[in-house]
Amino acid sequence: MTTIATGQTQQAVPDLRRVVTRALVVALLIVIGLAVAGVDPRLAVFWVFGVTFGFILQRSRFCFASAFRDLFLLRDGRMMKAILGGLAVATIGFALVQYNLTPNLAGGRLPFNAGVVPLGLHLLLGGVLFGVGMVVAGGCTTGSLYRIGEGYVGSMVAVGGMLVGLAFIHFTWNWWWDTYISHLPVVWLPPSLGWGGTMALVLLALAGAAVFIMWVESRAGAFAIVRPASPRQSAADFRGKLRSLLRSVFVQGWPAIVGGVALGGLNVMIYLFERPLGVINEVGRWSEGVLNLVGLPPPPHVGGVGPCAITDAPPTLLTWGLMINGGIILGSFAASVLAGEFRLRVPRQGRRYGQSFVGGILMGYGGGLAAGCTVGGFFSAIPSLGVNGWFFGASLAVGALLGVQIIRRIS
Repeated sequence: MTTIATGQTQQAVPDLRRVVTRALVVALLIVIGLAVAGVDPRLAVFWVFGVTFGFILQRSRFCFASAFRDLFLLRDGRMMKAILGGLAVATIGFALVQYNLTPNLAGGRLPFNAGVVPLGLHLLLGGVLFGVGMVVAGGCTTGSLYRIGEGYVGSMVAVGGMLVGLAFIHFTWNWWWDTYISHLPVVWLPPSLGWGGTMALVLLALAGAAVFIMWVESRAGAFAIVRPASPRQSAADFRGKLRSLLRSVFVQGWPAIVGGVALGGLNVMIYLFERPLGVINEVGRWSEGVLNLVGLPPPPHVGGVGPCAITDAPPTLLTWGLMINGGIILGSFAASVLAGEFRLRVPRQGRRYGQSFVGGILMGYGGGLAAGCTVGGFFSAIPSLGVNGWFFGASLAVGALLGVQIIRRIS
């Protein structure tokens, strides 16, 4: 007579399914990368950067919207301090890259693809709109993209709202540029302060911001509750140590500061390759594509400065921006599947759809007007050593504070 261990067999089937599912997801990323490399090896490199970007975002739950929101709503500054850590790493790396690109500061020439844009009130308006929108929607551009990879339906709605907001900027950008933005100065600090002076000023400003965040946290009377670390089994042998290492990378959540520093280093590497991180330009291309499909093509764009400027869509479907944004979504999807966290998440309250859509519209118009979002206009702009990154960051804070008041009333 043969005895079947039913319980063990039932457990083995789900385990086998998980292994096969994870293997298929990893294979999908590799196949896409190889297919793109056959078209243009440069795009394959951007694909690797995009997937890595999405993986880091998902593993560390890194979100600019939650950083501003939690600081004002909960007086929890851990995510914001992680952002400052990433900015410090990127600032040092960007300065080295820009020094090689522009060794002669007397020429009045900006480093190629630097995130430096005209300085003016359009940044203030764009930043406030974007800050309000990301808090109301529950995620910024990158936050929405990586949460789509986790199965968040609300984030899909938010990206839909961004397409609408960017559609408005497609039809109003030329007016903004001709009547205002084209007459504004572009302020890049190294020609005035030198490399050493600029580095010292930016790093001191980041340190001052960290001290301010600590002061905000202390005003709550106690520091934010620290989430308990996941219990780890002792690993005496090699197999146990390897399993523990893999779990810490692919299963257990990363501390926010690890995500921030990793993203700062990734930003330096992609700038060494070609350009800093940026996502709003590609979403703007999607918006223009939708407008063309419905028979409402926008007029040809004029002007535009910076790597995230809203420009005419290129004639090809495969672009560096698609590799970054698509990589964020699928990199996050892969990370969530490997961690066993992926599932379709539908908002429980109907009003969340409206919040996500309206917040997305505000983010789309604000990010398009400012020629950058929390990544290109802030996380890549401050390390680019331009004043515009600080100006946009301050306006993001104002908008996020207003957004917190709005969601308090809604709740």
